[in-house]
Amino acid sequence: GQLVQSGPELRIPGTSVKVSCKASGYNFTRYYIDWLRQAPGQGLEWMGRIDPEDGDIKVAQKFQGRVTLTADTSTSTAYVELNSLRSEDMAVYSCAARGNSGAYNYWGQGTQVIVSS
Repeated sequence: GQLVQSGPELRIPGTSVKVSCKASGYNFTRYYIDWLRQAPGQGLEWMGRIDPEDGDIKVAQKFQGRVTLTADTSTSTAYVELNSLRSEDMAVYSCAARGNSGAYNYWGQGTQVIVSS
C-alpha cells in the first residue's frame, strides 16, 4: 500500500490550509490515518487521527478548535485542515496509516506548508 499527499502550500498568516492523503493498495478502512508534522529543527508532532471506518476522531489538545480531520471512503482520501495559520505552523505535514498495534504501516511523502506574509 501507499499514501500520496498533495503538493506544497504557501499561505498567509490567518488563513487556512487543507492537505490531502490518498491511500491505495490496501483497504482504506483497515487502518487509522494519523496526521503528524515536523517544523524546522523540531521533532515529529502528533496532531490527531481519524478512523476512516466510522469517522471517529481524536485530536491533540494543542490543535483542538483549529484542526479538522475528514476521510472520504469513496476516494480513499483523508484530509487535514488547519485554520488560523501562524508562522509556527510552518512545517512538513505527513499522514501515516496505523494499525491497532500502534505501528505505522505506510507513510505519505510529506507536504511542505509555508506560512508567510
